[in-house]
Amino acid sequence: MNKPISEQESNPLHDPRKLNAYFQELLQNNSKANECKGLFTVKPANAWIDSARKRPIPRMLFGEFWFEGELCILFADTNLGKSILAVQIANSISRGLGIGGFKLEAQKQAVLYFDFELSDKQFENRYSVNFEVHYVWDDKFFRVEINPDAEIPDKQSFEDYLNSSLERAIVETGAKVLVIDNLTYLKNETERAKDALPLMKHLKALKSKYGLSIMALAHTPKRDSSKPLTGNDLQGSRMLLNFCDSCFAIGASRQDSHLRYIKQIKQRNTEQIYGDDNVCLCQIEKPHNFLQFSFIGCVAEWDHLKQSSEGDKEKRNAEVLELHRQGISNVDIAKRYGVSEGAVRKWLKKAEAVEDEKTK
Repeated sequence: MNKPISEQESNPLHDPRKLNAYFQELLQNNSKANECKGLFTVKPANAWIDSARKRPIPRMLFGEFWFEGELCILFADTNLGKSILAVQIANSISRGLGIGGFKLEAQKQAVLYFDFELSDKQFENRYSVNFEVHYVWDDKFFRVEINPDAEIPDKQSFEDYLNSSLERAIVETGAKVLVIDNLTYLKNETERAKDALPLMKHLKALKSKYGLSIMALAHTPKRDSSKPLTGNDLQGSRMLLNFCDSCFAIGASRQDSHLRYIKQIKQRNTEQIYGDDNVCLCQIEKPHNFLQFSFIGCVAEWDHLKQSSEGDKEKRNAEVLELHRQGISNVDIAKRYGVSEGAVRKWLKKAEAVEDEKTK
């Protein structure tokens, strides 16, 4: 018995016009299956380029410090203004308006700000005048804090419930930009590599699953404020740095207690622009009802570090001169001390001058 015409038409093998498309789809599905080699996806380099070119070019969310689609880490010592800058960046994205001195290329969009640091009253104080004249936020800015009355389901840890609740907030708001203040609340022991690894894997998985841009705040352990900021100053540095796409830090200026500088630590979508010789100097101020970083200009980090005594400087310069005489390049010496090659040249010049003075 012949099949009804409608059933024949629904079968692509009975329609020459659909036959080619049908086989093309089969070949494509077979190709995708062949690309998967256990843990790996294997494709020719040209195929990777073809798939990548179909995705949009990442746009700046906060100048060259943070781009769309990146898992970014912002770290600093306590009370240097991490949360102040993070809220300012989130507010900028939710309004579609850049921060003076820092370019915003992305369109106005919803932002989820997970605030595990401040109470609502502390937050109000920062963004009001005497708790009366309040800053008016855009409706696309969502602040999130932990509900103290929430009950954790049986057989689920606090961290697991926190992570699932975080994902639920993403789904329900549709937000593509997340700011997490701070990493400690997602994992208590981020300074240990074995604890940092699952946390970063979870954030990377969320980023890939929902097409997110994530900025997570982190602390520094106690550090020598006379030395430049490096990736080694990040708590749990190696594991966190390996898994993030970009990273920048805030440092305190020795010149004024209200001054801060912002420095690039790691970047993938751009070259390093704000390094040792060119950090962004800012001032923390509250001109009305919004506590913020105000951009002043670009300066050398060295000028804003805590200065050692003259004896310490001479000792360091002598050490640098000895390394130089051992045949170690100025570039390698600079890496040891976390400074620019130009700074090493200055130290060598001063050390040689001291030696010349002694031989007279």
